[in-house]
Amino acid sequence: MTKDLTHGSPAKLIIFFTIPLLIGNIFQQFYSMADTLIVGRTLGVNSLAAVGCTGGISFLILGFAQGVTAGLSIITAQRFGAEDNDGVRRSFTTSIVISAFITIILTAVSVPLTHTILHWLDTPAEIEEQAYQYIVVILVGIFASILFNLLSNIIRALGDSRTPLYFLIIACVINIGLDFLCILSFHMGVAGAGYATVLAQLISCVCCFAFIAKKLPILHLHRQDWKITRQDLTSHMRIAFPMGFQSSIIAMGTLILQTALNGLGATAVASYTAASKVDQLAVMGLMSFGMTMATFTAQNYGAGKISRIRKGVKQCLLISIILSVVMTFVNIVFGKYLVRLFVGNTENVINLAQVYLIINSSCYFILAVLFVIRYTLQGLGKSFVPTFAGIMELVMRTVAALVLVAPFGFAGASASNPLAWIGSAVPLCIAYVHTMRRMPKEDCPPQTTPEGISAP
Repeated sequence: MTKDLTHGSPAKLIIFFTIPLLIGNIFQQFYSMADTLIVGRTLGVNSLAAVGCTGGISFLILGFAQGVTAGLSIITAQRFGAEDNDGVRRSFTTSIVISAFITIILTAVSVPLTHTILHWLDTPAEIEEQAYQYIVVILVGIFASILFNLLSNIIRALGDSRTPLYFLIIACVINIGLDFLCILSFHMGVAGAGYATVLAQLISCVCCFAFIAKKLPILHLHRQDWKITRQDLTSHMRIAFPMGFQSSIIAMGTLILQTALNGLGATAVASYTAASKVDQLAVMGLMSFGMTMATFTAQNYGAGKISRIRKGVKQCLLISIILSVVMTFVNIVFGKYLVRLFVGNTENVINLAQVYLIINSSCYFILAVLFVIRYTLQGLGKSFVPTFAGIMELVMRTVAALVLVAPFGFAGASASNPLAWIGSAVPLCIAYVHTMRRMPKEDCPPQTTPEGISAP
C-alpha cells in the first residue's frame, strides 16, 4: 500500500495524509504519557518526577536516532517520487546499515554514562535512583525504538501514513497493559514502566516486518540491493546526520533547562513534567502537518514538481495557523483538568502547571510556522539551516536557564519554549524564502540520481 502525493489537490492530500499521522502521533504521545501517567498515579509524585527528569536524556539520545531515521526516509521518499524502485530498495538497505551502526554506538556510549549524566543534571537526591532505574532500561532497549522508527518512517515515505498508526495503537494498548502488570502485579517500580515500553516497541517492529513482507513488494530486498556504494552512504548521511544532530542540539538546551529546573525542587519538576505532557499532546496536530510536508515535499521534489511544493506550503501554513489558534484556546481553558490526570488534586503542582500552559499555548502560532517550514526544507534535502535553527533553540533555552529561572523561577523556565521557537523560526523562514527563489519557476524532470535529490 503506497500513496503518490505528486498528483491531486495539495490541500486535500496534505489533510488526508495528516489525519492518520496525527492520530498516530497522539497515540505515540499516549505511548510515552502512559509511563508518566501510570507511574504518577500508582507510585506517587516523586516517581513521576523521576520519570519526568529523564525526558531530556531520552530526547538527547533517542531524539538523535529518531532524527536520523526520519532523514534517511527523506531519500526514500524522493526516489519513490521519481519512480525509481531500485533506488527505493537501495535506500532501504542503506538506511538499515546506518541505523544498525548508530544503534551499536549509542547503546555502548549511553548505558555506562547514565549515572554520570544524572549527576551532571543535578538530579534531586530523592529521585535520582528511580530515574536511573527507568532510563537505563530505555537505553538498553534503544534498538527497539530505532528499528520501529526506521520501519515506520520508510512506510510513510511511500505515502502510507495509516499503517504505522495501526501499529502505534497496538503498541500503546500493549504498553498500558504491561505498565499495570509490571508495576502493580510484579512490583517492579519505575523500571517496570521501562520494560513495558521496550516490549511494546518490539511487538510493533514485528508488525512492521510482517506488513512489509505481505503488502510492500517494493521493499522486498534482493542480494543486489545490498551492494551499497559510498555515494549511497554519503547521500543519506548528508541529510540524516544533520537532522539527528538537530534533535540532539535542541535536546542539549532541554538538558540545560532541566538542570535549572531541578534546582527548583521535585514539585517544580513534577509540574513541568505533567504540563509538558499536556503541551506535547496539544501540538501534535501542528507537528503532524509539518511531518506531512516532509513527505509531500520530498516526493514532489523527486518528481520535479516545484510549483506543487510552493502551493502545498501556502495551504499547509494556513491550516496549521488556524489549528494553532484553536489549540491555544483549548489548552488554556481545559489544560489544567488534563494535568489532574497525572497528579490528582495536588493543587500546588496544578497551579504551576497552569502557568506553563498559559505561557506556551500563547505562542503556538509561531510553532505552527516553524514546523511547516522546517520539515519542508528537510524534504528538499536542505540540512544546514534546520541544524542552525536547532542551535538557536539551544541558545534560547540556555538563556532561559541561566538568565530567567533565577529571577522569575518556574515562569522563567516555562518561557524557554516560546523563546526557542522564535529563535528557530526566524532563520528557517529566511532560508525558505531564499531557497524557493533559487528553485526553478517551472517544473522540471524527475530527479533520479543521488546528486540530484539530496542537495544539502
